[in-house]
Amino acid sequence: MWTSLQNPLALLGRILLALLFIPAGVGKLTGFAGTVAYTASAGVPVPQVAVALALLVEIVGGLALLLGWQTRWAALALALFTLVASFFFHKFWALPAEQAGMQQLLFYKNIAVAGGLFAFAAFGAGAMSVDARRPLAPVVR
Repeated sequence: MWTSLQNPLALLGRILLALLFIPAGVGKLTGFAGTVAYTASAGVPVPQVAVALALLVEIVGGLALLLGWQTRWAALALALFTLVASFFFHKFWALPAEQAGMQQLLFYKNIAVAGGLFAFAAFGAGAMSVDARRPLAPVVR
């Protein structure tokens, strides 16, 4: 049974993960100045460049993941981005105990998202993807 669900579940997983990144990237694009100010307040170096890179990774990487195009690279980039962002924006360890709970939850949610992305980096997009439709490069011997 699980074998027959493997590709539809991979597609569903890609869609759900992309729904996290694409709107976030578009939000950064439409609210660039506010996002830069928030990013600067979190101590991110060169916040304008960081936000520009973040929205590029989120939009392009999210679309690539959604379509299953260059999925392994897109998933790897999104996973690394998510891990780095977590350490800047969810520093629960630096907060008083009464304020740390939500940030800890968000931090570990991001760690779990990165775990799912690493799985796509390891195993690919599945058969319902652009990657699966592309012809393989000829083997040179």
